[in-house]
Amino acid sequence: MTLKASTGSPFARILSVGSAVPSRVIDNDYLCQFIDSSDEWITQRTGIKERRWVGEGENIETLSITAATSAIERSGIAPEDIDAVIVSTISHYEQTPALAPKLAHLLGLGDAAAYDISAACAGFSYGVAQAEALVRSGQARYVLLIAGETISDITNMTDRGTAFLFGDGAGAVVIGPSEVNGIGPVVWGSDGGQFDAIRMSHDIAGGVKAGEFPTITMDGQAVFKWATSHIAQATRRCLDEAGITPDELDVFIPHQANNRITDTLLRYLKLPEKVVVARTIQHLGNNSAATIPMAMDALLTSGEAKSGQTALIIGFGAGLVYSGQVITLP
Repeated sequence: MTLKASTGSPFARILSVGSAVPSRVIDNDYLCQFIDSSDEWITQRTGIKERRWVGEGENIETLSITAATSAIERSGIAPEDIDAVIVSTISHYEQTPALAPKLAHLLGLGDAAAYDISAACAGFSYGVAQAEALVRSGQARYVLLIAGETISDITNMTDRGTAFLFGDGAGAVVIGPSEVNGIGPVVWGSDGGQFDAIRMSHDIAGGVKAGEFPTITMDGQAVFKWATSHIAQATRRCLDEAGITPDELDVFIPHQANNRITDTLLRYLKLPEKVVVARTIQHLGNNSAATIPMAMDALLTSGEAKSGQTALIIGFGAGLVYSGQVITLP
């Protein structure tokens, strides 16, 4: 007896992108009420001037639904044709059930396969790799990938090392079959030896007091050193695996962690001045898994980037984990 094997499209691509930005604007001066810092110091060290946090009536579900609805409408695909939903998030605060089945239901996607992944700031690229594999293997024809975060819920307002970093938001893409390849090979990996570099406070010795909600903590120097060395090398590997040179790249969308990290990556890659570089961190902060799709949508909406251009995306964060690939913009 020979089992049948599933067969799918020879190639896949991102068909559309959508995003959602919360309504509440939090500038540096507001946060400096709680930490010993200044607008000038935060701006120079990170590039962040302000970030968006959820306001009344907003949460990870509403942001994710808004971003996903936009992506589905722009794709031209009927909701019932979406076979799988992948949600990348670290701010769905229940171990189970996953957020994805609920979002699939709220979006009217029938009995689509639905699951969450937890890969922090690399989660969107992880999800792109999984969605591309599903489409090419025939396990799904169309995949909805959502990256949604409300990091403000786990921000310690008095932690001088992290209070100013994070913002909330969501981004989503629809990935489907294509006659030409639109998603390059993924370059991904992890460094579990630095597991403690970014983590939740309730896992640290001493923990939080009973009844307190855990918050995010980070060894900023360790993460910066890792990102400006290991991730710089990974960006070059993304180009090599896709078979393109820096001169052939149109857009660079790195995870919006820190402008100084972005600058280091640019110097390492020696990208030409024509390459458009995402800098949404200035007004949106670090949105963890959602930064890349939010930045992608912002660049396309503003006209700075155009459909069909070649873009390098790369995310990196808690784990420590990283993931990137070259894509064709929807």
